Amino acid sequence: MTVRDYVHLWAGETDFDAPTLPMRACEWLDGLKPTLDDALWSVRDADIVPGCHPVLVYAPSFSSVAWENADLCEYLASHGYVVIASASIGARSRGMTADLDGIEAQAADIAFLVGFASTFAGADISRLAVAGFSWGGLANLFAAARDDRIRALVSLDGSIRYWPGLVKSAGYVRPEQMTIPLISFAKGEWSMEEQARYLSSAQMDGPNVLNAWACGDLLSVHMPAMTHRQFSSMAQRNENVWQEFADPRFADRQRMGFGREHAARGYGWMARYTLQFLKAYLDHEESALAFLGAAPVSNGVPPHYMEVDFRPSNATPATFDFFCAEVGRRGFDKLDEILFDLSKRDARFGIAEPALTNWSESLIDLGRLDEAVALLDFSVRIHDSSSTAHASLGRARNLAGDHAAAMEHFWRAIQQDPTNADARRRLSALAGGFVPLVRSR
Repeated sequence: MTVRDYVHLWAGETDFDAPTLPMRACEWLDGLKPTLDDALWSVRDADIVPGCHPVLVYAPSFSSVAWENADLCEYLASHGYVVIASASIGARSRGMTADLDGIEAQAADIAFLVGFASTFAGADISRLAVAGFSWGGLANLFAAARDDRIRALVSLDGSIRYWPGLVKSAGYVRPEQMTIPLISFAKGEWSMEEQARYLSSAQMDGPNVLNAWACGDLLSVHMPAMTHRQFSSMAQRNENVWQEFADPRFADRQRMGFGREHAARGYGWMARYTLQFLKAYLDHEESALAFLGAAPVSNGVPPHYMEVDFRPSNATPATFDFFCAEVGRRGFDKLDEILFDLSKRDARFGIAEPALTNWSESLIDLGRLDEAVALLDFSVRIHDSSSTAHASLGRARNLAGDHAAAMEHFWRAIQQDPTNADARRRLSALAGGFVPLVRSR
């Protein structure tokens, strides 16, 4: 494969039967002229290497092509990874949209590729990571938030830094609860003043994903020599892209002596750290963990090329499973205290009434009636307006022989929902066969 071969993949991107290069591809062909015939490592229709291989799904930047980081993808493939990518396509057109619909569309494509990987005989999706550049570095967060097949994330100056507002608006993306490891590469300095100038308040109104990442290992890699677009190998090959260095925003980098050669070397070190991260967390190689934990200069990185900060997981996420585990450890008399503690950890933490009812039924089946009653008393305290919660507690109280309390809660269930036929039937049985429509005072 040459650079030209990759560019011409654009022609059949949306229509195999009538391949046509879009205008944007023609612009890139112009910028890539000096490198179009450069040979890369990949080989068309190469034989599949036997064995069971870890998988990397690559998510490209906003509206970009699947092969924007062909060099990184080929490098990882050369080390035994099955690498799959698709273009960044919007929900309703080829163009991506900078909104929740757009990011959800790319996250859904990532989920599709994860499933597609499972059809490969040599792919081990129990060892699967997703890498994303820019917009793709936000889409992979959304994908991982709802797909536990994703075991690690790689963010190449990902939009988790620039679009926290979308994380907030999605609701279900909870970085403070995610337990998988993340390596986040960031470009050179970008001041708060610049962020305020170039990013909207709505865009930035959301959680700082990296600060919130407490339940999974986090490796933050700051790369002063790199601009945002230089995390794409095809952008580095494009002469037109390098004209951006005339922008006054990059004057500080120029004064520091960082130029094209430094960006290319920085890209190489980014690729090496990505590989070691995948080896450490997908293959559990101790030597890779040692590499990540060492100072960059001891790994051969030239001074000032990167700063690495490792923050190991230091908390357990506030989830219902953890709540249950804490109740088992601390006792059913500590239910309110445990809820309070988890709410301090995550203000949005809550427990749905059906989850408590189902748990109580399991306890009753096991003969643990006192614990079931305690759990349903707790359920009524936090779901007092739930007819089902009161009816469930009434059944448990009745089983425990406390008929007066059972009748009280059946009444409460009927008050909350007059159509609750089960509560009315059970109350009628306890009241001797008559239940008035309106309770006397």
